[in-house]
Formats: sequence, C-alpha cells, structure tokens
Amino acid sequence: MATKKGSKRGGAKRGGAKRGGAKKARGSARKASRGKRTGAKRAPNPAFMKPMQPSAALAAVVGNGPMPRTEITKKLWQYIKRNGCQDQKERRMINADDKLRAVFGGKNKVSMFEMTKLVNKHMK
Repeated sequence: MATKKGSKRGGAKRGGAKRGGAKKARGSARKASRGKRTGAKRAPNPAFMKPMQPSAALAAVVGNGPMPRTEITKKLWQYIKRNGCQDQKERRMINADDKLRAVFGGKNKVSMFEMTKLVNKHMK
C-alpha cells in the first residue's frame, strides 16, 4: 500500500516538471517572435510629447516654459537628486523641501508613485 502512494506522488512531481518545461519552451518561442518585431523603433506617444505649461509652484522647481511631461519628470528628478530629497533608508519616498511641499499639496513625504499623480495636477 505504501509503495502505491509513493509512486503516485512521484508521478505528480514528474508531471509538474513536464508542464513547467512546456511553459518555458512556449515562453521562449514568444520571446523569439518579439525580437523580430522590434526592428522598427517605437514611435513616442504624442500625448507625452505635447508641451504643457507648469503652474507657478511647479515652475519654481522645473522652469517656467512649456515642456513635455517627460522633460518635466526629468527636471523634477534632477532637482530631487541635486537637493538630496530622496529618503536615504526608504528610497521610494521623497522628502519635500519648501518648493516641493507646494507641489505636493503640503505633504512632507510622498512616494515616487504618488508624486507623479500630484505633479499632474500642476500641469495645464
């Protein structure tokens, strides 16, 4: 009796390994087909490239002229790194100084994911 149970378990293990191998083979076939499509360079989304006018609070950090969202994000990260606003222990968090606090709606600390949501409110 004990050998039958053991053989059933062994069969289940081998079956799982076979399925896992099949998934890997299927995934590598998908990756190979993706490689062929990437010959042409992706066109940027026009919504990201549209110049946006930053509010006065955001302009104090990134500059006054209209610029695309991508450029605003780059300049914001330059400001954060230059002024050491990124939390040293928890790198996802941004510690706001006086200029950033106005952009972040008075919050002292925001996550980098929440930051993009708050910054979008300051663009027209």
